[in-house]
Formats: sequence, C-alpha cells, structure tokens
Amino acid sequence: MRIYQSELRSLEGEPFRLPQDQLLMIVNVASKCGNTPQYSGLERLQEGYAYRGFSVIGVPCDQFAGQEPGTAEEIRLFCAMTYGISFPLLEKTEVNGPNRHPLYAELTKARDSRGLAGDVEWNFEKFLVAPGGRVLDRFRPRVQPEDHQIISVIEENLPG
Repeated sequence: MRIYQSELRSLEGEPFRLPQDQLLMIVNVASKCGNTPQYSGLERLQEGYAYRGFSVIGVPCDQFAGQEPGTAEEIRLFCAMTYGISFPLLEKTEVNGPNRHPLYAELTKARDSRGLAGDVEWNFEKFLVAPGGRVLDRFRPRVQPEDHQIISVIEENLPG
C-alpha cells in the first residue's frame, strides 16, 4: 500500500521503513504543546503491546504554533529524559499544506469518528494502521492515547 512507499527518515536522518507486519499508531508529536504529556500514554502503549506486534511511530512536527522548535538532538534528548521514549521517532515532517509529506497525504484521507477527513487538526493526532497499510481509525488530538476507544481498536487488530 502507498503508506509503505513513502520515503521516511529517522530523527537522526537515517532511512526508515515502516514495519509492514505490525499494527502502527502514527502520531505527530511536539515538545512544547499542551498535549505533550500524551507522550507518557504513548510510551505505555508501546511498552504494553510491542511484544504483540504493535509500534508507536512519532512524527515531530513544527507546523502548529511552532511547538516543536528543537533540533533532532534536542528532540531526542527531551523525549528520552522527560518521557523515556523507546518507540521510533522520525525526522521533523510537515503534515499539512503544500509540503505535506506523502505519508500524511495518505493518512489524512482517513475519516475520524465524525466522518471528517482532511488536515491534521493539531499535535498528537493519531492514526492506527493495520499490518498491510490500511488505516483503521483516526483519533483527533484531544483523545488520550489510552482512551478505551483506542485500546479497543488496538486489541482487536494486534497481529501477534
């Protein structure tokens, strides 16, 4: 599927491929946002489900009020020291607008619970992607990572 055809880079600039055999939660993240504490819930999901074929993929984005101003090194240090993040982080990426990354061009076609597709609303918008690349669900930024709706979709779609 097209999601896997996107050229991606890790936060350190190395080529990165989305794992095709895992259930993924792809989420645009930022270090200076009111939603930043969601990193804790994302990490708990990673720790709780990684052994069953699940991974969070964090995508730093500075398009929302400049809330991710840091360099790759600053982002990595913040995530490690403040939240103990173990899941992959990609390079800073545009998720909306004319320079929207092709990954997000695909993801934003998915509809949320209100039936709305299109632009990412803010930092910490979450997309659950099944093994094989089908977007299962889209959760807007205010939905907490460990919300029962998200947990339900994860548990129903784990590959392992």
